[in-house]
Amino acid sequence: MTMLAPETIHRGIDELPFVDNGKGTHLQVCQVDLATGIWTVRTRFEPGITLQTHRHTGHVYAFTETGSWHYLESPEAVNRPGSYLYEPANSVHTLHVPASNDDVTNVAFVIWGANLNLDDDGSVETITDAPSVLENYRAMCLEQHGLADPPVVVIDAH
Repeated sequence: MTMLAPETIHRGIDELPFVDNGKGTHLQVCQVDLATGIWTVRTRFEPGITLQTHRHTGHVYAFTETGSWHYLESPEAVNRPGSYLYEPANSVHTLHVPASNDDVTNVAFVIWGANLNLDDDGSVETITDAPSVLENYRAMCLEQHGLADPPVVVIDAH
């Protein structure tokens, strides 16, 4: 018996809008797997921003498309176009985009599990995970683009 592979799912660059989350970042949610907790996003960072210190409960894979960025904890490891970065689960870091960048920095992330934003004492302040990133993205797409149901690739085992 021959089994057919499922068809691929394609999303063009203009099908999924970037939303401005008001923190110097613009987010495009490409795929959310609700069964495994994996989410794939592209983020555009404006020059000079520093994100809140955070850690992830799972692995993160980052592919830099344009611009440059690094973690304050390891400033010598600068991510530039074409760079790949692997973040092991539970590593703690603070993403920084140099103010000297000429344009936005565009990075694609594949994130397993939750993103835990930490306060100055290292306590968890906020949590972002696959279901919450999808819910927030949909709300911002409606608010900013009038798009009620952006065609995010959603995988749900139910």
